[in-house]
Amino acid sequence: MRALIVDDEQSIREILKIILSEFDFDIDEAGSFEEGKKKIEENYYDLATFDLKLPDGTGIDLLKLLKDRNPKAEAIMMTAFASSDTAVEAIKIGAYDYISKPFDVNELRLLLRNVKKKLELEHKLSEEKEEKFQDLIGKSPAIKIVKETIEKIAPYDINVLITGESGTGKEVVAKTIHKLSKRKDKPFVAINCASLPADLLESELFGYKKGAFTGATSDKKGLIEEANGGTLFLDEIGEMPMSLQAKLLRFLEERKIRPLGSTKEVEVDVRIISATNRNLEEEIEKGNFREDLYYRLSTIIIKIPPLRERKEDIPLLAEHFLKEFQEKYGKKFEKISPDFLDFLMKYEFKGNIRELRNLLEKAVILSDGEELKSPVKKTSDINSVYIDNPNDEFYIKAFPEEGIDLKKVLGNIEKALLEKGLELAGGTKTKAAEILGLSFREFRYRYSKYNSKEEEKEIVVDEN
Repeated sequence: MRALIVDDEQSIREILKIILSEFDFDIDEAGSFEEGKKKIEENYYDLATFDLKLPDGTGIDLLKLLKDRNPKAEAIMMTAFASSDTAVEAIKIGAYDYISKPFDVNELRLLLRNVKKKLELEHKLSEEKEEKFQDLIGKSPAIKIVKETIEKIAPYDINVLITGESGTGKEVVAKTIHKLSKRKDKPFVAINCASLPADLLESELFGYKKGAFTGATSDKKGLIEEANGGTLFLDEIGEMPMSLQAKLLRFLEERKIRPLGSTKEVEVDVRIISATNRNLEEEIEKGNFREDLYYRLSTIIIKIPPLRERKEDIPLLAEHFLKEFQEKYGKKFEKISPDFLDFLMKYEFKGNIRELRNLLEKAVILSDGEELKSPVKKTSDINSVYIDNPNDEFYIKAFPEEGIDLKKVLGNIEKALLEKGLELAGGTKTKAAEILGLSFREFRYRYSKYNSKEEEKEIVVDEN
């Protein structure tokens, strides 16, 4: 834990440093208001002691700054000019206590012992809370609001609509709600409503009986029934055909389903969480989405902020993905290079977290050494030519005026990835193909386009 001492008397600061060190605090000190203000703006403190009257300001104003920076921080006010008015004001703002100079050392020790116990309890509760949200990474104000909302609504069996751009982590939010609900030990079943045509989507959701249609050779439970007792996550709900929306609405009203080809209804207990990157209110006006279904699904709406609105979370997300891909590809980096991290902070991720994840995976595959570096020679090259979008396709971020040689660019990308894959596999083609998601034949064909027979002979071959 970290503490800050702000007092214009050097002797007082020395005494406080000795006493605070007994409680294992890392200690910073300041002799003026401006110096203390700078320390608070640049660092994160759990505890502070403020002299009420400083040559260039007041401890009350520093207390306000501290509480703005960290509302859970504790502060002890000190002064030789004690008054009931200033004491009351300090306590109202959030000071832990108020003592007069000269102070009794043993009294201060007792006070600090109580403060330390309170801080330790707060830290324990904070760690337990973070454990709940271990998959929902971030400490930005925007993501904190999302976490607080999830914590409030998760225990209640109400329908939730999650909105946000593609790649913002809507399914992660849905899984977190399920994990914190009373249904956590029951199934979490997800389906993307945009991934199937209307007739197949209906049979997937509601199930069917043997003989219901050509190819129905046996009974099949629908995903709604599979999720019985648990949570059904309907991703991209805005893509659901109107004909199927009516059937879903009926289920939400009656909590019963009738599989295709069946004459009997099945009662199902399931919580519905849906998600969309569309503005459903606009879709209602266009006639593409039922208004009554919208109100059934959106008892609570959680809006996920795009990554550009929570950039302070990028370093945390990058570290998380770095650990994931280091383990996956058997590599070890001590840190992300400052240049690459600077690029990540400045880059506007249209594909949000999914795009950041793709970029980090590419960087891990292509980087060597102690630092994780950009997946291209210059980070500016990413802006000027290409980068992956959330659908794993390429889009133009900014096109050079002089144009590009498309075949050459794509060829260079393919060649670089093939060679890096082979390097990571220790020269073994079979392993390289696996790393790159190719069959051995595909890898051999693609690799042969860029390497002569003589070069290929130097590569270790293991086709088993």
